[in-house]
Amino acid sequence: QVQLVESGGGLVQAGGSLRLSCAASGNIRSITGMGWYRQAPGKQRERVATITSGGTTNYADSVKGRFTISRDNAKNMVYLQMNSLKPEDTSVYFCYAAKGWIYAGDYWGQGTQVTVSS
Repeated sequence: QVQLVESGGGLVQAGGSLRLSCAASGNIRSITGMGWYRQAPGKQRERVATITSGGTTNYADSVKGRFTISRDNAKNMVYLQMNSLKPEDTSVYFCYAAKGWIYAGDYWGQGTQVTVSS
């Protein structure tokens, strides 16, 4: 099992920045990829960014050039730096971890709210 705990959400004005953090614990060696999904009210969950165990990153087109995913293997942490935030980025952001296909949400955090005001 893997446990994930997010932090760092909040309220920010459009154009501002936030950094989300995800702390992983448990059977970390089984993880092939980690990242973030988001879900706004009434919408489907959307994958935002992924980083593989080898450090390869992948982003949704909607956040490319604005968001950066990174990891600190020594601390078992994954981060999402979000810059130039837009009101449409408002969502609950969920950290996830995969144990096979890198985009699979095999493990989930509890979610953290990000609200961007116009």
